[in-house]
Amino acid sequence: MSDKAEALARALGQRLAARGESVTTAESCTGGRIAGAITDVAGSSGWFGYGFVSYSNEAKQRLLGVSAATLAGHGAVSAATVAEMAAGALRESGADWAVAVSGVAGPGGGSVDKPVGLVWFGLAQRGGVEKVFSRRFGGDRAAVRAATVEVALAALVEAVDAAPPLRG
Repeated sequence: MSDKAEALARALGQRLAARGESVTTAESCTGGRIAGAITDVAGSSGWFGYGFVSYSNEAKQRLLGVSAATLAGHGAVSAATVAEMAAGALRESGADWAVAVSGVAGPGGGSVDKPVGLVWFGLAQRGGVEKVFSRRFGGDRAAVRAATVEVALAALVEAVDAAPPLRG
């Protein structure tokens, strides 16, 4: 894990702990690395309880409730899919926040519409606040996955900072 990811995970934990809130992850292309960065933080059990690795389309459907129609119509690497992944992770975990990622880490698997390095991110907060965005990263598979972890954690920190607390 990079120093940046470690610092972001620590910052996220401080904010969530202070608010009495929790986070869950729904990961495809990162294979659990966001959850790994979070659980590297001592005390993370106070604000992290669940992480979902849904690498296959079947797992996205069975674990997170992503619809077959969404996957058929938009594909696994899409705004619609990560939005459903984040919503499903919130529903299944009972957490207050969720981050979902799905992308093409490479070296193969890319297309003209979905090139290697394209990653979609979905953030959701209990109560309906949602943000979906994409980034395209350069480098090899490891670089794409590492950058995805950092962007996901940074987006969570930013979202938590911008939102009013759910409790209190």
